[in-house]
Amino acid sequence: MSDNGMMEKEEIFSKVLRAGRRTYFFDVRSTKAGDYYLTVTESKKFTNDDGSFHYKKHKIYLYKEDFSEFKEILEEMVNYVFEEKGDEVISERHQKDFKKEEVNLNGEDDTIKSDAPERFTDISFDDI
Repeated sequence: MSDNGMMEKEEIFSKVLRAGRRTYFFDVRSTKAGDYYLTVTESKKFTNDDGSFHYKKHKIYLYKEDFSEFKEILEEMVNYVFEEKGDEVISERHQKDFKKEEVNLNGEDDTIKSDAPERFTDISFDDI
């Protein structure tokens, strides 16, 4: 029992998936009656301007009576995404060699610095 008199939720079985700035925790826990349920927690790391960081967490609870339908819908949605877009990641942010662009705003001299190869031609807005 914890200090507030409530029983701690026991973790029966756990798995962790690290995915970039996000970490997913899958935990089987026990109800007061001794039955099991699943929690899925997404934890995302954010960096503050001063270099410190904090995490935002979102949690869903899945109970046994919903497992079958949840699994069917999840599988259907995953299959749809793969059928429509394939399994290749399109977003550059998810590429292993992605480098965040730095924007320098000094007066009228707006420049973008990046280690990525140039992909765009210089365009004068007078031409448009």
